[in-house]
Amino acid sequence: MGSVVDFFDYIIVGGGTAGLTVANRLTEDADIKVLVIEAGQDRTSDALVQIPGLVLGMYGKPEYDWNFSSIPQSGLNNRIINQPRGKQLGGSSAINFMMLLFPPRGSLDAWAALGNQGWDYDSLLPYLRKFATVHPPPQAAKDTLGLAYHDDSLVGNGPVQVSYSEGYSTPNAVWVETFAKLGLKMKTDPRTGKGLGAFQQGGSINPATKTRSHAASAHYTPEIASRPNLTVFTETTVKKIVFDTSKAEPVAVGVLIRSKDGSEKTLSGGEIILAAGALMSPQILELSGIGSRSLLESLNIPIIVDNSNVGENLQDHPITCQSFEVNPGVPSGDMLRDPNVLNALLQQYQDGGKGPLGQSSISVAYVPLVDEEGVYSQNAKKALFASYDEHVQTQDRKMIRKLLEEPDEPSVQYFLFPSQAHTVLHDPPSMADYLLPTSPENYLTVMTMLNHPFSRGSIHITSDDVDELPTWDPNFNSNPLDLEISARHVQFVETLLRTSPFGDIFKPNGARIPQVRGDSLENAREVVRQSQVSCFHPSCSLSMKPRERGGVVDTRLRVYGTKGLRVVDASIFPLVTAGNIQTMVYAVAEMAADIIKEDRKVFNNQGSGNF
Repeated sequence: MGSVVDFFDYIIVGGGTAGLTVANRLTEDADIKVLVIEAGQDRTSDALVQIPGLVLGMYGKPEYDWNFSSIPQSGLNNRIINQPRGKQLGGSSAINFMMLLFPPRGSLDAWAALGNQGWDYDSLLPYLRKFATVHPPPQAAKDTLGLAYHDDSLVGNGPVQVSYSEGYSTPNAVWVETFAKLGLKMKTDPRTGKGLGAFQQGGSINPATKTRSHAASAHYTPEIASRPNLTVFTETTVKKIVFDTSKAEPVAVGVLIRSKDGSEKTLSGGEIILAAGALMSPQILELSGIGSRSLLESLNIPIIVDNSNVGENLQDHPITCQSFEVNPGVPSGDMLRDPNVLNALLQQYQDGGKGPLGQSSISVAYVPLVDEEGVYSQNAKKALFASYDEHVQTQDRKMIRKLLEEPDEPSVQYFLFPSQAHTVLHDPPSMADYLLPTSPENYLTVMTMLNHPFSRGSIHITSDDVDELPTWDPNFNSNPLDLEISARHVQFVETLLRTSPFGDIFKPNGARIPQVRGDSLENAREVVRQSQVSCFHPSCSLSMKPRERGGVVDTRLRVYGTKGLRVVDASIFPLVTAGNIQTMVYAVAEMAADIIKEDRKVFNNQGSGNF
């Protein structure tokens, strides 16, 4: 930890996935002083963070997880659903399932088409390569899965470590084989921006140690932490951003913090970078006076910038979970309910990280619009969208429709999850309650994640108290097209179950969660309403777009109406990308660091203005 100084060139609010990435890159220049402020603790040496297979042990515990609950969701039978958020150094990269998916080209080209020049696939590609080192799959993985499409040359040399397991088993193999049988064989490496079909994603796991590779282990190593120009405060809360309002545009000049002991003080910075995530960056902006006039006035918060887009346009990947009982002898993570099994696996892990606890065995598939008959024709797709035309009128929804009508754009991402999921719960205390094996049978779960939802949610404060979590409303299925698309993909799951060899691993007429069969469109809709939750990818709540089109930040990630204030995290996404978004948060942070460095050069050369 660097020495404490009175003035920092950059103050980064949030020591999570984006914040630590930016801090590492900026402090590569020894002349730049950076402060990172994190509300959580440094838990990088904690076994629950380090051991991939113990991830469930963090959910709902306040030393790891902010643990959001939604308001009742009318599109989900009025269920209240859960959302874990990382409350520690490394943020949500320290509590996620370590899935490393690369977005298709169309997802990112849509960003540029929404008015963000320089943010297309080709512009972001160098950063998708820079953030990680992808280790080639071991021979054991190739023997089980084939992996003929895998391109070993797409490695990169970044600090996040991505690897493939040695322990893939029959379920992973028959998953890939069955999709191929149904005409969805992966032919290209999906990391190239193209590809449909089932494949094996890499996990953010260091293959040398079999430990989680996350933002803190990658971007806050002992070597980086010892830089004299980097200071990191943990267990420190940012109450608000402080502005100098004497200029024509308000200038962010510092932050009001509360330390662990309860004392408060203002710290001064040349630029404030907000990196608190898609649910808490909007909270801090609103507490600081940037948001909708009516909301701020109702809470007696002085208005710095009236922008009603703050906290709106929230997007998230809804995921429908269907668990099916497996035949005896088929591997299932549900066996961990037996403490003797868990202890044996922990013993095995102590021996150099061996065994399933050091691995990520989730297989996935990128799939275009399908139903029980298989892949939709172009005409059938167009007909479906045409029948919901009045729900696709905004610019970004038209963009999604255009994407989904493309023959090679994945409408959903399927997951083969190695144990049971109880997402039918009405108001679970935490994410762990969804995934702990409370049913006695052994299951595998097929999850259907909607890549490009048409629904839009929101996140807003309801109090001027920083300790009161803002109100999260994902608003799932508020746009009826989302329910229709998810339901059709649930129908396709029934087809998967009827197809050998995948169907052969499940008990005939075995137990299911939920019990409804998705064998008709109406039943499939009910499966969605009963068992859909968040895949914990909230984003887009402070979108990068032209201000008049709903934007909060410009293409340099500067907050409209202010100087000296930027946002760097998933909240700036204009559209949520296909696939798990961890990859994109790293890529955005890497690109943002270069933008900030460029702007600093310009500022220094001019000797005036604001960077």
